[in-house]
Order: sequence, then C-alpha cells, then structure tokens
Amino acid sequence: MLSKEQLNYLDKDGYLVVEDLLDPEKDLEPIIDELSQVADGLAHDLVARGELSSIYEDLPFEKRLARIIAETGQSHSQHFDFSLPKGQVGAHAPMYLGNALFQLITNSQLLDCVQDVIGPEIYSNPVQHARLKPPESVVPKKAVGMSVLVGETPWHQDNAVLTEDADETNVLTVWIPLVDTTERNGCLIVVPGSHRMDSSLAQHCHSGHGVLRIPDSVIEPHRDEVIPVPVKRGGVLIFHRRLWHASLPNLTEELRTSLDLRYQPLGEPTGRDMFPGFVVRSSNPEQRTLQSRDDWEKLWKDTQKRMASKDYVEQPFDRWQSSDHPLCA
Repeated sequence: MLSKEQLNYLDKDGYLVVEDLLDPEKDLEPIIDELSQVADGLAHDLVARGELSSIYEDLPFEKRLARIIAETGQSHSQHFDFSLPKGQVGAHAPMYLGNALFQLITNSQLLDCVQDVIGPEIYSNPVQHARLKPPESVVPKKAVGMSVLVGETPWHQDNAVLTEDADETNVLTVWIPLVDTTERNGCLIVVPGSHRMDSSLAQHCHSGHGVLRIPDSVIEPHRDEVIPVPVKRGGVLIFHRRLWHASLPNLTEELRTSLDLRYQPLGEPTGRDMFPGFVVRSSNPEQRTLQSRDDWEKLWKDTQKRMASKDYVEQPFDRWQSSDHPLCA
C-alpha cells in the first residue's frame, strides 16, 4: 500500500498524508448518515426539554449541529464520541457505536496501510474519538466544554494522553476527515520531525476541561517550522505518537468533522487498559478478530456497566501534575 518513499517520509517527518485511500461515498457518507441520526435524536430530546427552539430538520448535519451548539451553548460531544468520558462515566453516558463506523475501523484498505507501518498483527487501540469542530462565529463565548472544540487546539503529543506503560507501544494515529479540511476550517498543523527531538515526551500542562497542551515556551523556538496539513475527503493523515501537532480554528460557517482512529501491534499496552480494544487483523489463524459491530458495542457497554458500578475503583488517566512544573505556571 505504501511506497518506500512514503515510509521514509513518515519515519523522517513523523506524518504522512495518504490521498484517496478511502471512498467518500462508500466509506464516509454512511458515517455522516449515522451522525445525522444521532443529531436528530439529540435535537428531539432538547426540544422536548425546552432547551432548543427547533429540531432544524431541514439543515444538513454540519449546519444542524452547529446551530444546536450555538443555541444551547453546549458541545454535546459525548453523544457523537465512540469512547467513554474520563470520569463520572455513569450507566447511561451516550456513545456513538454505529455499524458504518465499525466498518471503517476494520476497513481492509485502511488496514493495509496501517500494516505497512506497524506490521500484520494489528490491534484497535481504544483511545479513539470523533472530532466535531464548530465554527467560532456561532459558538457563545461562555459555552460549556467549548475549549476542546473551538479555536486553535493546543499543541500536544498523542502519547501524552496515554498512561506511562504504553510509552514504547507503537501507537499509530490515523486521522480521517469527513469533509475536506483546509486552513480555513481548522486543519491540523504540525512540526515536522518533532517526534525525533527527544525520546521522552514534552512537558504537558492542563488547559482546562481535561485538555493538555505543550507550553508556549517549548513551542516558540519552533514556530518557523510549523506547517498546515490540509487533507481532502477520502484521504487520511497518519502520524507518530510523539509528533507535535495542533489544529487551526474553524473560520467557516459549517462544522469540521473528523475521526481519530488509533492502531498498535497486538500484545502491547494500550495506555488505557480499562477500555476495550480488539484485534482487527492477524496472520495467526488461531487469533480471533472481532467481526461484528454488535460484539464491539457489547465490549463498550460491558465496560460502561463495570465502570459505573459503585464497586469500581477509578484508575488514573492522567500522568501530568501541572502545578508541580515551572513551565506550567
């Protein structure tokens, strides 16, 4: 799937855009349809509770959700995510676990690409998310939970959100836009080669709402090296777990939607061992791969039930004690 030149580029710069890897109509449009159904149910519930004036059924998904966010002042992001929140999980926290999404996670074209990077024994890392970035212009200044969605997403490394046991796990991020991403609607920006600057993680600090950032004083000497990475719908951006990256603000009138998928070699720590991953590909005929969306949903629902139990002892997600480090002052 990937040429020697592409693999060398990924190794040197820490990221690679693979154009036209996915079929927008076959692979991505069904996900938009599923997200639209989630938005429809959310809109009806909000109207019934008197928190929304209209269900906005005539608007396409990107504009509809942007309107809902603007009117309610809340992100509602958990309804569209396919992972559980860090704390206070609750027995009924919403999750998006659609069949079209499961088909994308297990897509053979995508896995062929991943295999070229990490090998044939592939495990779906459970730290995966939907990213719904609304336009800055429509979001109230005091909106709840907006710091994770609006504005320039802080500089960070994906490895920083995992627990220390996974620091040497070869976790590959596969970032998939559901719309064309440009500098105007909030594409990612990166510092090429930053994954090679140090074998350890950069210091991260808390920005509020659980968001981590690399301090400005660490980033500033490398500002001239920053480049935007636009990706057209159907393409994917793959990058190293320690690549420095952020995203630009969304200055358009429509939502910018994308998915963070992560894969790793089978048998290595995931950095979130309380969450369920699963085998997506193996050359070992005795190794069971997950074939059913229903089985995937059951993994998450069983996890949610266990974590919501009064007997569950909450495990730490976060290695960072920002108040203890002078860079975070």
